[in-house]
Amino acid sequence: MKTLPKLVAISVLALLAIRADAKSNFDIIANLDNGPGNVTVTDNGRIIMSLHQFYQPKFTVVEYKDNTIVPFPNREMVDADSKAAMKLDSVLGIRSADGIVWMLDNGMRSRVTPKLVGWDIKADKLHQVIMLPSPIAPKDAFVNDFTVDTRHNIIVISDPAGGTNAGLIVVNLKTGKVRRVLEGDSSVIPENVDLIIDKVPIQIKDNSGKLNRPHIGVNPITEDLNNEWVYFGPMHGLSLYRIKADDLANEYMDDNILASHVERYSDKPISDGISIDKDNNIYLGELAENAIGVITTDRKYRRLSQCPRLSWVDSFSFGPNGDLFAVVNRLHQSAMLNGGVLSAKPPFYLLKIHALSSGLPGR
Repeated sequence: MKTLPKLVAISVLALLAIRADAKSNFDIIANLDNGPGNVTVTDNGRIIMSLHQFYQPKFTVVEYKDNTIVPFPNREMVDADSKAAMKLDSVLGIRSADGIVWMLDNGMRSRVTPKLVGWDIKADKLHQVIMLPSPIAPKDAFVNDFTVDTRHNIIVISDPAGGTNAGLIVVNLKTGKVRRVLEGDSSVIPENVDLIIDKVPIQIKDNSGKLNRPHIGVNPITEDLNNEWVYFGPMHGLSLYRIKADDLANEYMDDNILASHVERYSDKPISDGISIDKDNNIYLGELAENAIGVITTDRKYRRLSQCPRLSWVDSFSFGPNGDLFAVVNRLHQSAMLNGGVLSAKPPFYLLKIHALSSGLPGR
């Protein structure tokens, strides 16, 4: 196995997991040279991350191992047929469950059909590939994050798409059938709120050179450990919603009826990925304030930590022993979201957060 020393720089502080500051609620586990996308931690403690496509990484998925990172899956162990089936282009969403690491490839770098790829880490072989063709994933799709429900045998994907056509995608893992639901529902489309970080607004430069402030639809998504409720909401939105997993798994339920079953759960700040513990506390990054917060079971949001280093906390995942991991990637300083100007510089971070309770590895 070949390591990639140039992709990661581990400081003495990171090696010792020294607390970022005396009053913080997190530890810096690693300083990374490449901007991470999402993170998942398997039930045996393997830390696997996507590298964010906005930073044009050489590899799209890597494993943090022995204080460095290596490509995942190990290219030397992938046979020719698996390589042909996988062809990972631009993975962001990544989750693990029951020995399978699921990777959501949005295909945007090479403009190829999005797909969901499952890799069996016990057998070290390809488990399943499920394509997400149009109109399930429309031309402006940005399939981003997802949750794995092993009770209903489904995966639910968030797709902010173009905003007004945002929706959820439900994948039946047994049959491979895929459905797009709740498209354009008020629970998934963005609200008219701008994201401003350190007094600088998020801006995208269009083909004419004009700067626009994007409003991004449904992105954060997770599910409680009993596989009862799926929680989700627009990234640019101040509300978190939920719906019964039974309803999402029901392939015969009319979309209008499904929409009537969505309930507003709580307030939330503008946020990216989320996770949940066994007591149903929901963790998220408060992007505008360089902070990490939690929505507790009284449905109230409160801040856990605020620090300049918490500069776009993107994704969370519980690991074994109750540990909660997260990544910091400063996406607002990527050229994509900074008006075409790349200002983000390493290090980016892999964090361990002091959660209120333990959770399920991979979620």
